[in-house]
Amino acid sequence: MTNRLDGRRIAVLATDGFEQSELTSPVAALKQAGATVSIVSPKDGSVQGFEHDKPGQSVPVDMALDGADASSFDGLLIPGGLFNPDALRTDDAALAFVRGFFSAGKPVAAICHGPQVLISAGVVKGRRMTGYKAIQIDLANAGAEVSDEPVVTDQGLVTSRNPGDLEAFNAKIVEEFAEGRHDGQRRSAA
Repeated sequence: MTNRLDGRRIAVLATDGFEQSELTSPVAALKQAGATVSIVSPKDGSVQGFEHDKPGQSVPVDMALDGADASSFDGLLIPGGLFNPDALRTDDAALAFVRGFFSAGKPVAAICHGPQVLISAGVVKGRRMTGYKAIQIDLANAGAEVSDEPVVTDQGLVTSRNPGDLEAFNAKIVEEFAEGRHDGQRRSAA
C-alpha cells in the first residue's frame, strides 16, 4: 500500500494556543502526501500559534466548528500546546466533532497535550496511547494503556509525546490516514 492521501480530506481541530510545530509540521507532511487539509476552529478568522509559551504565527481558519461535520472528512489531527487542548476539551461542539470520527472508525491523531481532548471526549478507555509526560497519568486515569514512546498506534489512533517526536508522528499519521477506516476506532465511541 502506498502512503498517498490524494482525495483525502483531513480536519485539524485547533484554536488559540496550539503548539506551532505540532500543527505546521504534520500539516506539511499531510499536504506533501496529497491530502487536502482544513483548519477547523470554534474561532473565526485565524488562530494564534505558540512556540511553547511565546506567541508564534497565526494560521487562517478554513472552517468554523459549528459548520463542520466529521462525515465530511477522512481523518482528524489535534495538535497540542498549553492552551489549545485546554480550550477545546471544554467545548461541547469540539467533543462531539471528535466523537464523530471515532463513531465512523476514521483515523485520529493527537500529539503532546492534544490527547486531553480525547480524554474529555470519552474515547481513550482501553486504547494504547502516549502523550506529553505531564498528561500520561491523566490518560492512565481515563483508562488508556500508556506507553512512553515516540509514537503509539492503536487501530487508527496515533499519539505522540512532544515536538521531538514529529518525524515519527508525521510518518505514522500519513500511513494510518492512507489506510482509512479502522473498526477498532468504533469501540472507543461506544
